[in-house]
Order: sequence, then structure tokens, then C-alpha cells
Amino acid sequence: MSNQFNFKYTAPSQAERKEIDSIRRRYASQEKTETKIERLRRLDALVKNTAIIWSLCLGVFGTLIFGLGLTMILEWNFLLWGVVLMVIGSVPMAIAYPVYKSVLNKGKQRYGDEILRLSEELLNENEK
Repeated sequence: MSNQFNFKYTAPSQAERKEIDSIRRRYASQEKTETKIERLRRLDALVKNTAIIWSLCLGVFGTLIFGLGLTMILEWNFLLWGVVLMVIGSVPMAIAYPVYKSVLNKGKQRYGDEILRLSEELLNENEK
């Protein structure tokens, strides 16, 4: 029995190197650091868009329920159940704007300090 170690090494071909490099560049671009202005824009959009999404979901849900109730009255002649569904559907529609304001204010409280700090840094950099 022999105590030999065999090792076989093959280097990637030029085509394989190009493929590896192109795959690596796709993932390396995700690792790039965010500039201050990009972070400021992203945080501002996060605050606004979160509030908009919540209020739109409530408004659309309420509108669909309200519309179902209206359909029950006008098309199917179910007056009592139609009115009940219309009232139920009007509640989410009515609270959509207060929910928007509430979520917006919570987002401002949560991210406001960082947004103000970033904006101050950017304004001070531009003055220098």
C-alpha cells in the first residue's frame, strides 16, 4: 500500500472565467453602499408609501363590501342585508383617512430623526 497523494488541478477556461465574472458582478452590485441621498429618498418613500398602502387597502375593502351591499339591494332585492353590508362597508371607507394620518405620523416618529440627520448632513456638505 502506497502513501501517495494525487491532486489534479484544472483552471477555468477563458469562457468559464467570463461567465463567473458576469455572475459575480450581478451579486456585487447588490452589495454597493447606499449614498446619503439615496437613503434619504428611500426612508421618505417608506414613510409615505406605508401610509398610502394601509389606507388604500382599507378603502378598497370597504368599497367592495359597500358595492356588494348595493348590488344586493338593486339587483337581488335583498333590502335588509344590502343595507347591513353597505353600513359595514362604509366603516372601513370612513376610517381610511384617519388610518392614513396615523400611520404617516408613526412613520414620521420612527424615521424622522434619521431623515432630519441625513438632510442636515447633506445640506452641510453642499454648503462647504
